[in-house]
Amino acid sequence: MTATTTAPPVTAAPRSAQGAQRLRAWVTRAPLLPALVFMIIVTQLPFVATLVISFFDWNALYPAARRFTGLSNYSDVLSQPDLRKSVLTTIVLTVAVVLVSLVIGLLLALLLDRRFRGRGFVRTLLIAPFLVVPVAAALLWKHVLYNPEYGLLNGVLHWIGGNGAPQPDWVSNTPLLAVEASLVWQWTPFMMLILLAGLQSRDPELIEAARMDGASNWQIFRHMTLPHLRRYLELGVLLGSIYIVQNFDAVFTITSGGLGTANLPYTVYQTFYQAHENGLASAAGVLVVIGSIIIATFALRVVSSLFREEVSRA
Repeated sequence: MTATTTAPPVTAAPRSAQGAQRLRAWVTRAPLLPALVFMIIVTQLPFVATLVISFFDWNALYPAARRFTGLSNYSDVLSQPDLRKSVLTTIVLTVAVVLVSLVIGLLLALLLDRRFRGRGFVRTLLIAPFLVVPVAAALLWKHVLYNPEYGLLNGVLHWIGGNGAPQPDWVSNTPLLAVEASLVWQWTPFMMLILLAGLQSRDPELIEAARMDGASNWQIFRHMTLPHLRRYLELGVLLGSIYIVQNFDAVFTITSGGLGTANLPYTVYQTFYQAHENGLASAAGVLVVIGSIIIATFALRVVSSLFREEVSRA
């Protein structure tokens, strides 16, 4: 009888404590709420509007003919030859840029992992391309390097071969390669920084022990360095893919989307601002966002696994 009558005060105390704890948590978070509301308004509402527009046949020149068409815009994006080609161009551009910049970034990271005089200065120079504004980098490549009349590349050919040296028009002859080269130049420092962080997180005692056991540099790289860098390589591929898939500046500045270089973001721009097909452009934009989210999901998993590994080492 005594236990039954004294039970309610015992359970009420923890509930009141939990309520006070929740209240303190909300008071702590309250200063962040305006920023959260602002982020939702700025990022999520435009996406919701884009998603709604993607279900309409909506040409800006004929607003009275606007009508709901369901998923037809998405089927058009995947069935029209020009849009399909832009999807293929996006894949080729992304894969080529990410892989080449990853390989060059790995070589540069291995170089910077060694001690030599002026290493800090060389590292600053190698990082510099990633700090250049994307449009400025594309203009640099288009006018300073690729220009057939006064460009640096043709100047080098003329310096080596004399008056009879070929003077190719790099952008017209190899348009996609021209765009890829400018992007590789800009994104290689990003890959290098990620991989350099991975190299410098190795245990130097293990490397020294392997050398004392007679392991060669190639054996250390193949059996110890590469397995250690696996997560960092995956992170570089995923983060690089997220940004290159959405690239617009280089394609717009160097080729204006011509000569088969129009990727999906440029096609979205062209469909929206030149063809005025709001519904079709919105559907293509939603597909780009979905692809980026899928890649970002894998990237976040890799980042989480890296953090878990670092915590387990600590």
